[in-house]
Amino acid sequence: MFSSMLSLLGSLRRGNFVQNSLRFRSSASANLSRTFAGPTSSTVFTWSAWVKRGALTGTYRLFGASTNTFLTFNSSDQLNLTLNGTSAATSTAVFRDPSAWYHIVYAQNGAAQTLYVNQTPVATGTTANTVFNTAIAHQIGAANTANFFDGYLTDVNFIDGQALTPSSFGQIETTTGVWSLKPYAGSYGTNGFYLKFGNTSSVAALGTDSSGNGNTWTVNNVSLTAGATYDSMIDVPVNYSDGGNGRGNYCTLNPLKAYPGFCRNGNLAGNVAGINSSALGTMSLGTGKWYWEVAANTNCWIGVAAGTFNHTVATYIGSTLDSWGYFVNGTKYNNATSSPYGAAFVFGDIIGFEWDNGSLTCYKNNVSQGVMVSGLTGDWFPAIGANDVNTVSINFGQRLFQNTTTWATLQAAGFRALNTNNLPTPTIVNGANFMAAKTYTGTGVVQSISNAVNNVSFQPDLVWIKSRTPATTNHALFDSSRGVTKYLSSDTTTAETALAQSLTAFNANGFSLGTDTTLVNASANSYVAWQWRKSITAGLDIVTYTGNGANRTIAHNLGVAPAMVIVKRSQTGATSNWQVRHTSIAAANSIQLNSPNQAAAAATVWNSTAPTSSVFSLGTSTDVNASGISYVAYCFAEIAGFSKIGSYTGNGLPDGPFVFCGFRPRFVMVKRTDVANSWVILDTSRNTSNFSDSILWADLANTETPGTATTSIDFVSNGFKLRGSGASVNASGTYIFAAFAEVPSKYALAR
Repeated sequence: MFSSMLSLLGSLRRGNFVQNSLRFRSSASANLSRTFAGPTSSTVFTWSAWVKRGALTGTYRLFGASTNTFLTFNSSDQLNLTLNGTSAATSTAVFRDPSAWYHIVYAQNGAAQTLYVNQTPVATGTTANTVFNTAIAHQIGAANTANFFDGYLTDVNFIDGQALTPSSFGQIETTTGVWSLKPYAGSYGTNGFYLKFGNTSSVAALGTDSSGNGNTWTVNNVSLTAGATYDSMIDVPVNYSDGGNGRGNYCTLNPLKAYPGFCRNGNLAGNVAGINSSALGTMSLGTGKWYWEVAANTNCWIGVAAGTFNHTVATYIGSTLDSWGYFVNGTKYNNATSSPYGAAFVFGDIIGFEWDNGSLTCYKNNVSQGVMVSGLTGDWFPAIGANDVNTVSINFGQRLFQNTTTWATLQAAGFRALNTNNLPTPTIVNGANFMAAKTYTGTGVVQSISNAVNNVSFQPDLVWIKSRTPATTNHALFDSSRGVTKYLSSDTTTAETALAQSLTAFNANGFSLGTDTTLVNASANSYVAWQWRKSITAGLDIVTYTGNGANRTIAHNLGVAPAMVIVKRSQTGATSNWQVRHTSIAAANSIQLNSPNQAAAAATVWNSTAPTSSVFSLGTSTDVNASGISYVAYCFAEIAGFSKIGSYTGNGLPDGPFVFCGFRPRFVMVKRTDVANSWVILDTSRNTSNFSDSILWADLANTETPGTATTSIDFVSNGFKLRGSGASVNASGTYIFAAFAEVPSKYALAR
């Protein structure tokens, strides 16, 4: 947070900081155009922009010149560079996170090119350019007036005569550990330009070049007319207060949580003609005071929905228990049941929504309609639905609110626009301070493994190691409470084993390994180590205790009820199952970490009692409480912005559920609970870009399973999206999960 402010102050001193973005509506064929002059160099140049995607899974041009030269998102959501009709570079990674900003850089250096996303090279090529940066017409947001981009651009730089890296336009924030915008401070060359879209005095002024070169662009099919088509936004990749709505990454509709084809116009509008279709917002309302507006059409349902709302079926907001909708005839709907509420509304009416910590009030053209519903808890999201040829549009404050009287009153009462600047500051601003997923290669000799990421590290208290390839070996869990060299295996019922040359030290920035070649350090084998720091702040307590054979409670130090408790017999000797108490499983039931079995009745495990803020309960089961036997319990509490422990219902479709976490995950573990299926573990160290599909199984000693389309997951800036229909992650069944953050959504870039 503080480094973000320092970065902003540096920008202010230069008088060159990002204030606005420009929305490109593909439905309006929005684009910028300019005919270039003779260049400084047609073979050496750099294009850089901050990009927020709207519509996905189509062909959308970012920068183009003629019919055969362009930088684009292709129909598979990969980043592609085509030069002179030749596909010069295409990313393996896909970029289908609509909830935050990407930084994209294309550098041409002679006959070589590199594409970067968020400072990481994602594609390279060796194709000579003969079209870009020559004296012909260029476009931003299109190529040869086709394949128009849908989304937002800001801080667009073109450097003629230099092939630069992303470090010229961005930097790692020391506090959050994320890539962030910084002003370009170098020279531009003949055709160079800088577009910050800050001059809103006219449509033409939006294309003003701020580089000093005077290379202003012609603005086509963009609107500054007040209302739903207004395209100058204060949605930007920098958080700061401006005395108004605040600038930052704004909530939009979420195509990952929408009926297919619903979202458009930078995800601020939607409809599918003739079908009851819906979309939810990208940000949770949670416990907060928020305001947003909808420009209604003649057949829409508008309101709020929980994350459990089924976005893949043709239905409407208010059709189920997990949504509340306000309909055009003035009624409100919940669970498909209507009741009188407020005034009817028609096309063009502005409906304002006031969310006050779980209470929802609607306003029609500045007139309150009273409280629609109160007492809602958990994650609820702004939601709209339609069945009309006309779109229904939504505004979270990235353009001026139209119910000005209502907004002025509510703003004075502490209500805010829904954007990252206004989100609460999380306790943990960088997940790398408390959780790590580290890959390493075994050497067969003593070595130390660092968990440092961007100079941030911690001393772990729980280290979970698994061989990836080529050997099939057991999992090995070490913790600081039991001490070094002592491991438990999540895939077996075996009690604690001591292995002198295994994990030999918990270090200030990771751990040390001895010469063991059977489990954790075989020469040339690939491994992953998932690490957690024991801390109330991070919601982890490691408790050791001795069983007594009678119903009892065990104290923990979290201060809140743990959402997940994992218990294993640690004393050498008799075997036992790993028992898991999960918040989404009834207290009378349990599920086993070492088994694919479904959740089942187990009253003697947890004594049919949920944990409290000070204790968890045990029954008489020898798996958790045999008399005189030693046990270890890993207790995890949910921490906003860092950990999420919950459940979802699979749908058996490639367009699977979207699971909101409030952060970009680093680690996700999933288990189906209604039938037998193994525990799936995915992380962003083994799959560094989307999609994540390299699976390890908590209950199996198997080597890493290569990625398949049926088990893939996208890690995005606010959660994860199921992209496959495989039974282990997304059949028509129920699943539990535990996820831990890379970075909270307040600071996260798209992935």
